[in-house]
Amino acid sequence: MTLDNADPGELITVGRLTIRYLIDGAGTGGLGVFELTVPPGSSVPPPHSHTHNEECVYVLEGMLRYSVDGVVRDLAQGQWMHSRRGSVHQFSNPHGDTARALIILTPDIGAQYFRDVGAIINAGEPPDRAKLIAVMSGYGLVPASPK
Repeated sequence: MTLDNADPGELITVGRLTIRYLIDGAGTGGLGVFELTVPPGSSVPPPHSHTHNEECVYVLEGMLRYSVDGVVRDLAQGQWMHSRRGSVHQFSNPHGDTARALIILTPDIGAQYFRDVGAIINAGEPPDRAKLIAVMSGYGLVPASPK
């Protein structure tokens, strides 16, 4: 039984990434939990920070590259990293096998964020960068300045 608006069977696709929400805390401003599946070489979000959210990534299988404020680690099953509000972070999968991770956000940005981003990314190549930045900004995500 759940007390949120997430459908645990819904797979949200953003390019080759898939998101399956377990707890959608966006409606209550509470904790959010979802599974993220990242095939090798997938396009991933640009480095960014969250204005209002903290994030923890815990690898369930495979290996996921994760960076927080310039610290880059290849996380194997059972390993994790945390990004505080305002920390610039990014993930990727340059490895040979699909990675699957549990992502915990507090407070949650919600499944609707990923549906909105998926609508832009899945619409065709190349994605409309201005629309993508507008959606990110609307949910408190700030793309990092290019170096």
